[in-house]
Amino acid sequence: LHFRALPPLSLYIHIPWCARKCPYCDFNSHEAREAVPEQDYVVALMADLEQALPLVWGRKVYSVFFGGGTPSLFSAHSIDTILSAVRARLPLVSDAEITLEANPGTFEAEKFRAFRAAGVNRLSIGIQSFNPRHLKALGRIHDDIEARRAIEIATSNFDNVNLDLMYGLPEQAVEEALSDIEAALAFDPAHLSAYHLTIEPNTYFHRYPPSLPDDDATAQMQEAIEQALAAAGYEHYETSAFAKRDGSVPNSEDGKFSPLTAHRSPLTAVCRHNLNYWTFGDYLGIGAGAHSKLSFADKIVRQMRCKQPKQYMESAAAGGAIQQEQEVSAREVGFEFMMNALRLTGGFEASLFAERAGMPLNTVLKELDEAERRGLIARDHQRIAPTLLGQRFLNDLLQIFLPERVEV
Repeated sequence: LHFRALPPLSLYIHIPWCARKCPYCDFNSHEAREAVPEQDYVVALMADLEQALPLVWGRKVYSVFFGGGTPSLFSAHSIDTILSAVRARLPLVSDAEITLEANPGTFEAEKFRAFRAAGVNRLSIGIQSFNPRHLKALGRIHDDIEARRAIEIATSNFDNVNLDLMYGLPEQAVEEALSDIEAALAFDPAHLSAYHLTIEPNTYFHRYPPSLPDDDATAQMQEAIEQALAAAGYEHYETSAFAKRDGSVPNSEDGKFSPLTAHRSPLTAVCRHNLNYWTFGDYLGIGAGAHSKLSFADKIVRQMRCKQPKQYMESAAAGGAIQQEQEVSAREVGFEFMMNALRLTGGFEASLFAERAGMPLNTVLKELDEAERRGLIARDHQRIAPTLLGQRFLNDLLQIFLPERVEV
């Protein structure tokens, strides 16, 4: 690999505790059954960051994301302390996007005003549904009234708010999925995420599967959601992400969606942190179980921190928070790039591949030809993008780029 310039850098900070572990969740989150060692964890984060500095020295940080778990369980003082430590050690750009994930059951108006004062300028709220029956089935600690109240508090303190919703829920009807979207739109959020519930290994739902809608029903839900959000002025710019669009500019010149022109519509609230992931940018992850992807002049390295919070805090204090580290082989880079960039409905500029993957685009020319032959991508000399078919069958599209794909 060879990089003329390093990609943009983001910082991810993992807060591993939550009030209750949801039955569908496979993230590194731990139910807070006793007092959370908040102060000790903040000290560990600062030690972890300090130890990582030689790997990113001098590089600007364009976004910060507090993920979890439920980061809003922490006090505003702790979030302020962490951000102050980041600013003291890294050149955080003046307009950096700083996101905090929050759940409705942890909302207090004064606390969220303090988060804003600490420097958080984007809030991502895990609503999932406004339907009490579905919230109960998902094991959420909030009800629909708390969800609405949380959004009111959020929008009164933050201009940039994302609402996370899910569809394909246990015994959910198409009309119920659409009703959730309509309820969210009533608050006019800057950004919406709509995720299809999937059953992941090592979750309660995997051991005790609930009764889920069939594929035809979830496909109808997805189509209805996309149509409703498009009509409301949101652009579907990534597999599960929708951002407000400048109303003066249509989706494309002829008013019809085109994967090669969709990127031309100005979006007012794209998640810059996630967009850096999808365009194969770099990110430093600190905190229990956090992942990093860091580029150097001639290689890409991936890291994972210790997963268990207690072990992580002890390891960070001892100067060794990293549990796994490996160099990404040249054979894997093409697949990893496509696994991210092809999530973008408007695709990516062809020149971005060499810039972010560190090798020429012709190394995946055979795979691109096959994907185009199967109608899964559209491309010209400037841009490569998934077609609508490619978006619907994204796993099939990505499988083409697997380094050890078996020919059939």
